Amino acid sequence: MVLSGKRVLLIIGGGIAAYKSLDLIRRLRERGARVTPILTQAGAQFITPLAVGALSATPVYTELFSREDEQDVGHIRLAREADLVLVAPATADRMAQMAAGLAGDLAGAVLLATRSPILLAPAMNPAMWAHAATRRNVASLQADGAHFIGPAVGEMAEAGESGQGRMSEPLEIVAAVEALLEPEDKPLAGRRAVVTSGPTHEPVDPVRYIANRSSGQQGHALAAALARLGAQVTLVSGPVALADPRGVDVVRVETARDMLAAVQNALPADIGVFVAAVADWRTAENAAHKIKKQGDEPPVLQLVENPDILATVGHAANRPALVVGFAAETRNLLENARIKLDKKGADLIVANDVSGTIMGGTRNQVQLVSRNGVEAWPDLSKDEVALRLARHFAKMLETI
Repeated sequence: MVLSGKRVLLIIGGGIAAYKSLDLIRRLRERGARVTPILTQAGAQFITPLAVGALSATPVYTELFSREDEQDVGHIRLAREADLVLVAPATADRMAQMAAGLAGDLAGAVLLATRSPILLAPAMNPAMWAHAATRRNVASLQADGAHFIGPAVGEMAEAGESGQGRMSEPLEIVAAVEALLEPEDKPLAGRRAVVTSGPTHEPVDPVRYIANRSSGQQGHALAAALARLGAQVTLVSGPVALADPRGVDVVRVETARDMLAAVQNALPADIGVFVAAVADWRTAENAAHKIKKQGDEPPVLQLVENPDILATVGHAANRPALVVGFAAETRNLLENARIKLDKKGADLIVANDVSGTIMGGTRNQVQLVSRNGVEAWPDLSKDEVALRLARHFAKMLETI
């Protein structure tokens, strides 16, 4: 067990998602981790020290200026003894304090003093997550080496509110903890990879566009996983509301033609992974001004086909050694994936049924279609799918 005997210092912030931290403690301990909780003053407004202590079976730390706990400079001891510091929920306020280097409470002092990996599980209203100040703080923390899991997309505690801001589920956070603490080899060291992610936006007029329902979560997770295994990764991303993966070169594009050009500029590469949900069509002409209603008849849009990025690269003379496509289907999944495998010159197709909540969700269930057959995987978090795929690609490259 990866977490057996590992010491996880859990900082529980002040948000309604704090209730999930109780299950998180249980899940970590099930896997052999030793969990030491710090319950912030704000966190204690949502859950009690008694509940936290009962599940962790350890003392619950709450105060920076505790006479007993600080006799041996307790916050330094807590910071240094941990194998990993986990902040769940990580509120907008806590991340702002971290980005500014503030240490006004026990949690802040520990976060400044630790030399261990820090993993944050953000939880907040979607408007707060999207705010420019939060985006700056996230970027600053990532630059400082902090790791993130989530936030997920879904309903908020506030009635009628939904969007990106939900704290990731406990088992997804556990998987991220395991990934950070797992002894890591670098099977892709020295390899170059290019990954596409997100949707493309094909303008109709200055205020409208054609697009697909892609959040970019799977593509971004895969880019991060490839980098974690040692690859030099270029991520070509359509418009998404996600933080850039750490250690990855990101090229932002809007249209399919922009994406193809960016991919071609990123070649040569050893691995090409085409996750993006590229719009198949665009308008033949872009209206210079907003199209207005003209009586009862809707405007007629003449569409032309966009370039097929996977096929273009798959059949190119300078194609990567390993070309991987994604097939998002709502019916005839395997049949369409097999057709795509041959037609587009791919070595592997990752097929998934998107008739449910896959697009925009945090989980995925994929089937790997190659010329050797089909390999079905169970329902997993998108981060776990990404790490498994990255390892699978590394093994495939060994045989090429």
